[in-house]
Amino acid sequence: MPVTYKGWRIWTVKYEDNFKTMPKGFGYAQATAEVNRCLLCHDAPCSKECPADTKPAEFIRKFRLKNVTGAIRTIKENNILGGACGVLCPTNRLCEKACSAKFVSDDKPEGADRPIQIGKIQRFLVEYAWQTGFIPIEKKDEKTEKIAVVGSGPGGLSCAAELAKNGYPVTIFESRPEPGGVLRYGVISSRFDMDFLEREINDVTALGVDIQCNSPIDKKAGAEKLLDDGYSAVFMATGLWAAASLKNNKNEIFGLYSSVDYLSALRDGRFNEMVENIEDKTVAVIGGGSVAMDCIQTASKIGAKDVYLVYRRSYAQMPAEPEERIEAMEDGVHFILLNQLTDYVVNKDNQIEGVKLVRTRLGDSDESGRRKPEIISDSEWVLDADVVIEAIGNTALENSPEWYPSVTVDEKNLIKVAPETGKTNVDGIFAGGDAVRGPALVVQAVQDGKTAARAIVEYLKN
Repeated sequence: MPVTYKGWRIWTVKYEDNFKTMPKGFGYAQATAEVNRCLLCHDAPCSKECPADTKPAEFIRKFRLKNVTGAIRTIKENNILGGACGVLCPTNRLCEKACSAKFVSDDKPEGADRPIQIGKIQRFLVEYAWQTGFIPIEKKDEKTEKIAVVGSGPGGLSCAAELAKNGYPVTIFESRPEPGGVLRYGVISSRFDMDFLEREINDVTALGVDIQCNSPIDKKAGAEKLLDDGYSAVFMATGLWAAASLKNNKNEIFGLYSSVDYLSALRDGRFNEMVENIEDKTVAVIGGGSVAMDCIQTASKIGAKDVYLVYRRSYAQMPAEPEERIEAMEDGVHFILLNQLTDYVVNKDNQIEGVKLVRTRLGDSDESGRRKPEIISDSEWVLDADVVIEAIGNTALENSPEWYPSVTVDEKNLIKVAPETGKTNVDGIFAGGDAVRGPALVVQAVQDGKTAARAIVEYLKN
């Protein structure tokens, strides 16, 4: 509860303490024991399943052979955000899923033993470099051509680092007060804390990358103007900062938040304001992915009386990771599955009072491979709620095509590029990350940045 002092409402640190740091990673002994379980496959399947080509088989082999600095260099040379990916990647669906140590058989398709914990080893090696002061990357001789990167999320940071390693002067233009994009404003501290992010960003700026915050490129033809201002190439990594919503007038409904605004508020100085809005309230979160998990867990941690997750499919079909779902249930979150949102209940002051739901059943598979939810007739009901958070996906800002009017976009305002290069239809303008793919993984944005950087180097050579 808040303390009142001279008319001000002040929250104690009891809630902020829940968000300060993420759990500790492996120590040296733990990492060594885990890496010694590796089978050292000749044609390692784990490396083939890493979207950012971080080469897990290579850095694990080096670590196993006591070449710790070589292992660190492998990670950072291939993925400047190797620490972030080690923490945030769904490794159970990527490199670890392919790990031969699982001993998968027809009798035990889930694996008779657990895979090597590649993500945790990767995180340890990155943190060990910071602890020991080891700098694994050397820059090449400086070039004269300047490069502009728009957006300091994982795609922008990755592209900037790759170009800086090749000697190019790079400036990142970031619209928000601090760099990091979704890593800062879209992930809660208990999963990925700010100290860790700052050290990862320092690895980028140590290469000579200049990050200019509070510098939006959102004027008409802003990207093209960068080319006119003397930048030889531009990489657009603006991300997706508009939230999908059931209502076009969501800003007029009090107590209705998008996941973007809600999670950003917990990071950008509005923490106490959000506590006041959530504490002792009944909160409903709509969605079933990792972002929805962050929303329900944070609402629980800042004093909500009850937290409900509403998802139109079944528990098994939720995109969120199994560990996230289990943690949410352990936090006391109520799961309302096979129910679909249809509308909101508001009072005369336009304040949320509940959500209108309809029950669903699973039908045939859709294009995602999951069984499609079908509405059960005459099953409507209302869930009382004081606050609703929509975590049903992010979209491009409506006016974003105005920033690069010559660049081709699709019907969702996503930028069209050649996948093998990240090149748009405009010479000198490249793009990647969520602004191209739609909502995707951090590790995929990292790879897009690397791909575009290589293409930009070739473009400048020619």
